[in-house]
Amino acid sequence: MTNSNPVSSNAYEYLDNVGPEEQARLEAVRRYRLVDQPVEDAYDRIAFVAGAIFNTPIATVSLVEQDKVWLAACQGLVGVREVGKEPGLCASVIAQDDVYVINNAAVDPRTLEHPLVRGELGLRFYAAAPIRTHDGYRLGTVNVIDNKPREASDRQLQALEHLASMVSDELELRLMVIRSAAAEQRMRETVN
Repeated sequence: MTNSNPVSSNAYEYLDNVGPEEQARLEAVRRYRLVDQPVEDAYDRIAFVAGAIFNTPIATVSLVEQDKVWLAACQGLVGVREVGKEPGLCASVIAQDDVYVINNAAVDPRTLEHPLVRGELGLRFYAAAPIRTHDGYRLGTVNVIDNKPREASDRQLQALEHLASMVSDELELRLMVIRSAAAEQRMRETVN
């Protein structure tokens, strides 16, 4: 990991107007302290590989927060770190375990009104695999985006699932570092 100083443990203490299941999922997102942080090389490489496998101009690693989708890494969209949580894309992917594919968003009823489809980006193709934690929470996605309709092969979709698993593994390593730093801090406080 390149970010050796994750945010303090109380950085995400806003939990309001969500049910217990979503609250538990949000707490899982927040325990990794990756939202609102600089891009880390590991996630950036995963986004790059996803885009290369699909030959798409855009690929991201995203985390779905309460009110936004945070792009932990993004290839192909300069300066974009977050998007809205509108249904049809990342927020819909985390509602299921399978890869989510939209071959032509301009005619797919799930995405007809989505701002990324109707807006300047002109999103047409979207494929995403959910990032699942080892304890079962779906935090976000590894996804690829194109402004042209297209099909994806089974092998490409399987690769996307593997990349999402790699993100999950990276997150667990990150959590170990966070917990180790907290334990070290507690030890220092008891010694002093």
